[in-house]
Amino acid sequence: MLAYLRIFAVNHQKISSLHINNMCCCKRRASLKKSELHVLFGRNYSSLPGSIGNDIKSLHSVINPPIAKIRNIGIMAHIDAGKTTTTERILYYSGYTRSLGDVDDGDTVTDFMAQERERGITIQSAAVTFDWKGYRINLIDTPGHVDFTLEVERCLRVLDGAVAVFDASAGVEAQTLTVWRQADKHKIPRICFLNKMDKTGASFNYAVESIKEKLKAKPLLLQLPIGEAKTFKGVVDIVNKEKLLWNSNSDDGKDFERKPLLEKSDTELFKKTIEARNTLIEQVADLDDEFADLVLGEFSENFDLLPAEKLQTAIHRVTVAQVAVPVLCGSALKNKGVQPLLDAITMFLPSPEERNYEFLQWYKGDLCALAFKVLHDKQRGPVVFMRIYSGMLKPQLAIHNINGNCTERISRLLLPFADQHVEIPSLTAGNIALTVGLKQTATGDTIVSSKSSALAAARQAKREGEKKHKQNREADRLLLAGVEIPEPVFFCTIEPPSVAKQPDLDRALKCLQREDPSLKVRLDPDSGQVCTLLLNPRSACICV
Repeated sequence: MLAYLRIFAVNHQKISSLHINNMCCCKRRASLKKSELHVLFGRNYSSLPGSIGNDIKSLHSVINPPIAKIRNIGIMAHIDAGKTTTTERILYYSGYTRSLGDVDDGDTVTDFMAQERERGITIQSAAVTFDWKGYRINLIDTPGHVDFTLEVERCLRVLDGAVAVFDASAGVEAQTLTVWRQADKHKIPRICFLNKMDKTGASFNYAVESIKEKLKAKPLLLQLPIGEAKTFKGVVDIVNKEKLLWNSNSDDGKDFERKPLLEKSDTELFKKTIEARNTLIEQVADLDDEFADLVLGEFSENFDLLPAEKLQTAIHRVTVAQVAVPVLCGSALKNKGVQPLLDAITMFLPSPEERNYEFLQWYKGDLCALAFKVLHDKQRGPVVFMRIYSGMLKPQLAIHNINGNCTERISRLLLPFADQHVEIPSLTAGNIALTVGLKQTATGDTIVSSKSSALAAARQAKREGEKKHKQNREADRLLLAGVEIPEPVFFCTIEPPSVAKQPDLDRALKCLQREDPSLKVRLDPDSGQVCTLLLNPRSACICV
């Protein structure tokens, strides 16, 4: 039950048993196994992802691209909508995996924990880094189950954009509403991907209507499906008036054909596409004044003459402004529609410099980063996930933790690829990195270059607050912005087999509290039990 806690507690000692009382949900602590699982159950690669050879791209070639070429995105959806399968196809088509993994087979890159592979669900978020057509994409695959919504919350906090995946046969589902509200809260621009278009009962129109009605969003249709359910074979690119057909004999979906739509050969589909394109142009013109002036001035008589590049630029602006959401479709499992999705990510979602972070003006280019996740690796120790908002991170760099009021030193800097990582010499603003060597940093901590830098930023924030007649408390909140943790709703008690093992248990719980911010520990004076766990079941735990 909590046997894996013993591995967390002591590396070289063993606790003979742990007694669990008051356990109505008896196998809930999947997160207690993480430290062992990172080492034992990682995906087996013949060589490290990113190494040169065997047609695998090198991660070292995209370490520090221009900030305009960076995309920090998350994949979010209701459970079983196809997030992990979509992520797997993205990594394969971008050239960072040798084969297509499958959730049912338990060999996907981002679901590397044993519990995830046994159950076929995502339990913890996983970060991967790859490139696509000159763009660097930092992608986080998030869980879809309501029990793990905290994982989604702390990842969305540091992302610049998101892909909302929908089951085309179900449309908007319960957890879709939850993750959509979380994205609204953090003001995250989104694009929608209607997945499983090959599934029996799939309906493009129904899914689009559910987005309108349940999410109160304005969908911009960029694609139309060619067939539905068993007849699904490709998509129409409305913007470019082209059809994309995947070769039915292709096993991996890499082989597809892009053809211009012709009125003679595809009369009905051509007519439908022109109508959809005209509607799209009108929708975007209603939302973007600059585009409206262009349309009314030069192309009012014939929308067909409007260049695709102009329309794409306008769609990018309305997406970043969060007044509409582009909609694409496909089937990740059947390897259809994923490459156009990657193009849409680079084309329509914002770069870090397009996001408005007010607190950055207080640092004036100095280091400012947020620790949004901590994992304990059996060999490396605490591994801290950081989003760099300004400045640069390097190995052996001394940093100051504002929340903990302490100074620490980064020993190693890593680029994430699920459970496999690549060591790098530096990383600039706009990126997501893993750091090794930070002993005190926890989830939600703000990292700066020095204490003097933090004091200077605080003074600048105070001056700005006075100018705008804001309370200092608001400035402090922005300066130390972290992750909101829901209140715990699940309780259990644990105790070691002997008093001699108490220090080991205390150390294990301290590590777990850094890793899982919803976990709270206290001594119960009334019962006389050693400690009481207050665990939020929506974070890194599941009832088996």
